Amino acid sequence: MDALIKLIASTIDEKSPYTGKHCERVPEIAFMLARAAQKSDLPWLAEFKFKNKDQWREFEVAAWLHDCGKITTPEHIVDKGTKLEMIYNRIHEIRMRYEVLLRDAQLAYWKKRAQGTEEDFSLIKELEETQQRLHKEFAFIADCNIGGEFMDPERTDQLKTIRAQTWTRHFDNRLGLSHIEAEQYPETEQPLPYQEQLLQDRPEHILSRDPDRHKEDEKFGFNMPVPDLAHDQGELHNLTIARGTLTEEDRYKIQEHITATIRMLDILPFPADLAQVPEYAGAHHETLVGDGYPRKLTKEQISIPGRILAIADIFEALTASDRPYKKAKPLGKVIQIMAGMRDRGHIDPELFRVFLTSGVCMEYAKTFLRPEQAEDIDITPFL
Repeated sequence: MDALIKLIASTIDEKSPYTGKHCERVPEIAFMLARAAQKSDLPWLAEFKFKNKDQWREFEVAAWLHDCGKITTPEHIVDKGTKLEMIYNRIHEIRMRYEVLLRDAQLAYWKKRAQGTEEDFSLIKELEETQQRLHKEFAFIADCNIGGEFMDPERTDQLKTIRAQTWTRHFDNRLGLSHIEAEQYPETEQPLPYQEQLLQDRPEHILSRDPDRHKEDEKFGFNMPVPDLAHDQGELHNLTIARGTLTEEDRYKIQEHITATIRMLDILPFPADLAQVPEYAGAHHETLVGDGYPRKLTKEQISIPGRILAIADIFEALTASDRPYKKAKPLGKVIQIMAGMRDRGHIDPELFRVFLTSGVCMEYAKTFLRPEQAEDIDITPFL
């Protein structure tokens, strides 16, 4: 059984080159923190002990399986490094439209010359200004495609203005589609050549949500707002994402990994000595103030092993150097972020204190992080 558990964990890590080893590194941190917590003399942790090998193994199994539901999460969403990325980065489609517009401008210039219009400064100036504008616009769109902490509303308005421009398509966009893909495209459209907006939110970008998918949510106590759509892949819709690279639909799909984990673990006929595995594994995205997911558990409903896994999961995610949507953070910055999460009630303050004072944090950093990340830090301001 242990081999099968590790097989599942390694399969999830193998699925993506960017989240590889997550399911291996989180247990490493969790086991280190659990051992330190058992030795702690803090009053709240005085009663915390794994009393025998069975209880310790129960925690080990939960740690290895904490993200088993990620096997159901589409790789292109987990690894979404830019706003327009799906299976590939769609910025290339928009760049090609700008290539067309650039050539259209050049053709318009030479047509006027071919019709006998003499070369004059105004024609050349008009062409140069158009070329400069197109280059500037595409550079702006490309910059918007990179996720950030904040998207200025003025940039959103500028994208909407750019969207209003059109380019001319001469080829039928329903050719070469599978029968399933063709169902997403409109049956009729205006005759070719067809004027299309430069940035598109089209019917084929919309994927409806299966109404039967959430029938069992109440049974498991899931309490997550469900978006109306399964996916909205519209170009303007994605480019105007205010923070990061994920749409509301993308973010929900990623968060669904924990509901998938709980469903998968519910299917397994765990013996009595492993009965707490689903609870431990299913709580690592909950918070002590009840605003986590998927059940919005309260502080009293989250066990200490579940809280340990939450800290391990967050720390690994923040220190990982293999994510396409963010650069690896130095240890000092990671601890600062987690201290803020503690202050907001997202992680357990006593366990976080043990994490810092026991040396677990530095031991893991020196062993697993890049040398430039594993800086020596003064933990005193964060206690």
